[in-house]
Amino acid sequence: MVIAVIADIVGSRRLRDRAAAQRMFDETIARVEGTHPLSEHPLRPTVGDEQQGVYPGLSEALHSLLLLQLALPDGIEFRFGLGVGEIRPVESAHRELSDGPGWWAARDAIETVHERQQKAVPSARTWIVGAPDQDEVMAGIIAASNAYLLARDEIVVRMSGRERRLAYGRACGLSQRELAEQEGITQPSVSKSLRSSGAAALLDGIDVLGGGGR
Repeated sequence: MVIAVIADIVGSRRLRDRAAAQRMFDETIARVEGTHPLSEHPLRPTVGDEQQGVYPGLSEALHSLLLLQLALPDGIEFRFGLGVGEIRPVESAHRELSDGPGWWAARDAIETVHERQQKAVPSARTWIVGAPDQDEVMAGIIAASNAYLLARDEIVVRMSGRERRLAYGRACGLSQRELAEQEGITQPSVSKSLRSSGAAALLDGIDVLGGGGR
């Protein structure tokens, strides 16, 4: 059992240069995977504005997708649907295909993100759905993780580009002094930004997931 992920671009029809945005996505995904190779199959474009990837477990998926959210520049965002379940290869004369309950659950998850974003929770960007064969323990983990994601996405969506860069830099092991030099600000300003933006909580969350690099 793995984590199937479907990602799509928030507001893709409003992007002025869709090709440039896709290059930015590709470069950002490669950068995150280069520093934190957590996936079994990194996110790759499929059809339209969608990307698909596979992660070995929920902690790895949640860690990697947060880093991707933090690494993307202003004005470019993903939504993520995570499916917990089996995936299997399907024979084809053209290319390798993948199918199974994990992908069906991921499709349900990203549709849920769309619904929540359009209605009660505009900041929603990530959701998890388990395939029907999940036991009670995994069902509880998924429910708790979705509650965490609602709060996490709210923090990330409210962050400025600089605040996200600082959080991403700390997640990659850069010191506050190094980040201050990169941004042209003081070290106390970096420290204040990490606390006030919610980045410190996000970074502690990464530690809880088991992937802290600070």
